[in-house]
Amino acid sequence: MEDLDVVAWIQVSDGRMLAVRSRGRDLLYLPGGKREPGEDDWSALSREVREELELELDRTSFRELGVVRAPAHDQPDFAHVRMACFTAAYRGAMAPAGEVDEYVYIGRAERHLLAPAAQAALDLAAENGLLI
Repeated sequence: MEDLDVVAWIQVSDGRMLAVRSRGRDLLYLPGGKREPGEDDWSALSREVREELELELDRTSFRELGVVRAPAHDQPDFAHVRMACFTAAYRGAMAPAGEVDEYVYIGRAERHLLAPAAQAALDLAAENGLLI
């Protein structure tokens, strides 16, 4: 069984990481998702963030933070998720859109609210000194 290959945006404010709840999901995920055919990481992530949060990512500040692999949650066709995590500054007023019902900022104490790959991304953010 192949890994589900996705990109994700790690956005931290006041030492807490941004997470979103997609319609019908019980756990929180990171903004991002699957690439469409022919998309590179930048194109896929900037499109997903625009669709989910109505924000424009800043290309000049876009950088890879790392890649995490974790058990897939709510993805019956995949055993694991491979998630390439990126940071970038943004422009616009954040608002849930598309399939996203809400966004929240999560600290280490709320780790249990995150899907497994998002938990791994929280650890990655902490390892890079982004969390309190």
